[in-house]
Amino acid sequence: MSRSKRLPTAAVLSVPLALTGALAALGLHVRRNMGARAGELRRIASGSPNAVDGVFANTEPGLPRAKASARMILNMLVARRSEGVAPATVPLAPLRTPDAPAGLAVTWLGHAGVLLEIDGRRVLVDPVWSDYASPVPRFGPRRLHPPVAPLSALGSPDVVVISHDHYDHLDRPTVTALARDTSAVFVGPLGVGAHLRAWGVPGHRVVERDWEGVVTVAGLELTCLETRHFSGRGLRRNTTLWAAWKVAGARHTAYLGGDTGATRAHARTGAAHGPFDLTVLPIGAYADLWPDIHADPEQTVAAHRELGGRVLLPIHWATFNLGFHPWDEPAERARKAAADQDVVLALPRPGERIDLTGVTTDDDARAAVPTEPWWPTAR
Repeated sequence: MSRSKRLPTAAVLSVPLALTGALAALGLHVRRNMGARAGELRRIASGSPNAVDGVFANTEPGLPRAKASARMILNMLVARRSEGVAPATVPLAPLRTPDAPAGLAVTWLGHAGVLLEIDGRRVLVDPVWSDYASPVPRFGPRRLHPPVAPLSALGSPDVVVISHDHYDHLDRPTVTALARDTSAVFVGPLGVGAHLRAWGVPGHRVVERDWEGVVTVAGLELTCLETRHFSGRGLRRNTTLWAAWKVAGARHTAYLGGDTGATRAHARTGAAHGPFDLTVLPIGAYADLWPDIHADPEQTVAAHRELGGRVLLPIHWATFNLGFHPWDEPAERARKAAADQDVVLALPRPGERIDLTGVTTDDDARAAVPTEPWWPTAR
């Protein structure tokens, strides 16, 4: 057979080979994004009183779930595609990072990401710079606005705090960039460190704690605190712990709430660890289908009061479309609830820095924080 007659056969065979190679590469990429292996996570969980057979659990039983048919859920998903996104471009504030960190300042980076300045140190919280909150490229929840600035514009944080391992809070490309380009220490609840080590973060830069565990990093005391949520980056849930964090410097304290539903743990935390100069708490992605894992805005404002907070910064909205509510509803409801309960509510644009240094009274706080609506609305 001549060479010219063999070429078509070779070309045809190359198609499935190329496809197989592409699928293998995609599978490897997805597997890397998922993080640590199940065996390593079970080993870590085995030493915790908050886990049984390698699975962590909330201390409160789950709430009754709303009944929903497949058709109802489909209709909700369709509606979410329009209601859950901003009707116009989301306005971003120019990022300002002073050479010297303040006594107390906070910059909302979008969704759950926060840059906290506390007593001369910088703490970066749940940073996600990827376009999609998903292990699969170009699939899953996509950003409603771009990152507020390049990751390098944040400088070198002293600490990177992770609340739990969901993709909208723990992002492998962001973590590996921070591990490569900064000297920050990564602090997270049990099991999260295994993901970081699997991605090449040096072990001496990774700290894990169980609920009520304490660690001192860069002169700051960080306490791992109970929340009501869940975890998981694959098919198995709750293989790592979820947590809030108290960050205490020489003069100021902040509560970083991560993700949480309404829980009696907030009152216990307030009694044992409060008061707080600043609380950072989620207000978005609530739904009747999951009533105990994401607090609604009214529950969040109540939690802030239980914690003994002075200024409340609401997060977990406006960046990823994760719930079934209109995109601006969390902020509107939070404004009303804060006014009803006499709570100082900060409403910055993504990227906007709030300096709370020297704030000692609620009146000082109200003068220091942005409070007017900035978000585009179609209503």
